[in-house]
Amino acid sequence: MAEIKPFRGLRYAPGVGPLADLVTPPYDVIDAKAQDGYYQRHPYNIIRLEYGKVYPGDDESNNRYTRAAADFTAWREKGVLVPEESPALYLYEQEFSAGGKRLVRSGMICAVRLEPYEKGVVLPHEETLPKHKADRLALMRACRANFSPIFGLYTDAEMAVDNLLRQRAGGSPDLEFTDENGHAHRLWVITDPTVIEQVRQTMAGRLVFIADGHHRYETALAYSRERRQEEGNPAGPGPYDYVMMTLVNLYDPGLVVLPTHRLVRNVEGLDVDELLGKIQEHFEIEVFPLAPGYGNFAGFIKELAARGGFTGDARPGAGPLSHRHSFGLYCGGGRLYLLTLRDEGALPRLMPDGHSAAWQGLDVSVLHHLILERLLGIGGAERARESHLTYTREEAGALKAVDEGEYQLAFFLNPPLVEEVTAVAASGEKMPQKSTFFYPKLITGLVINPLFNID
Repeated sequence: MAEIKPFRGLRYAPGVGPLADLVTPPYDVIDAKAQDGYYQRHPYNIIRLEYGKVYPGDDESNNRYTRAAADFTAWREKGVLVPEESPALYLYEQEFSAGGKRLVRSGMICAVRLEPYEKGVVLPHEETLPKHKADRLALMRACRANFSPIFGLYTDAEMAVDNLLRQRAGGSPDLEFTDENGHAHRLWVITDPTVIEQVRQTMAGRLVFIADGHHRYETALAYSRERRQEEGNPAGPGPYDYVMMTLVNLYDPGLVVLPTHRLVRNVEGLDVDELLGKIQEHFEIEVFPLAPGYGNFAGFIKELAARGGFTGDARPGAGPLSHRHSFGLYCGGGRLYLLTLRDEGALPRLMPDGHSAAWQGLDVSVLHHLILERLLGIGGAERARESHLTYTREEAGALKAVDEGEYQLAFFLNPPLVEEVTAVAASGEKMPQKSTFFYPKLITGLVINPLFNID
């Protein structure tokens, strides 16, 4: 089953600068404006390694990847980044606000042995897109490092791993800061060999579910195969046979999943009234008058959540859940609708064969198959090209984008439960892209995992 190990992480040396000025969110949520802001924030901000700028004159010898590699080497030589004195596991806490509450989510940063999905040890839940993997592979080849951790989940009802780490961590963290969003970050470095071995043994019988970072995990697998071929397929594992992950317990009280909504564009000849008529075959349609300035949209989201509420025990492993499939649809000009599937019992007949009940019962699967694919012609090929569908978590921004004509439609979803995510992964299936958003994102720049031996 899952094999973890400590590693000698590279961390910013004390005195380089405030950590809040050195770290970033993951690369995939950083737009051009934010990227420029991180460049200006500090000359040693991790953005230069993880997600460097592209310039008009870039070529094979001078580009975002070669510059990242040069900076990575220079920063190590200058002592900007220094290695841990001995292999470590890291206890990582994020304190944040969600749903009107202040929450704390705990995780363990470690190296996890790379395993192909078919072995059933590390399980994915989302589809990936080729161009994002090509970008990450080019960076990994140039720098030979993991700059940001993959977000993984595991099941530990007794909280055994967390308790072991906390008993050894003691009081004050080794580092602590608050980021630009008001989220607090705390890190404890655990180097005690006895505790590390106890954690390794406790994790040995468990599966790891990828929550976020599927592109990076698949890239790490490809890179591992490349390195092994370069070195003549050595018998023992090398540093490149592991990938840095932050593992969070499914039972952690701070585990939060938010929805990711869909924006539609480039559908030729779209007639909204005709579309609504077709939707009505399987969905009840209720008009929700949208107030000027979107003032009552929060009420709509609450109503959407109420319509799609789950019944059953939502704790991990407690058994199947059921719920009504409801979506929001905004067509612009104040035309907002609540769509609810008429006959839940018809779902197995309506959904494509060859999928488990867990996959067929996902809101995102129902939306994609019954509306996006059947009625709008946005299938797998269109999603892979990213020509017709964009993903967003900005609700008011989605409404505005439709009103301004940037997009034709916006579909709003309820968040999936973690139980749904793991059920799909355990069945060997994948959810559509951008089906989950575990909030908040892990920070990039706390710890770097070198995929080479540090002298």
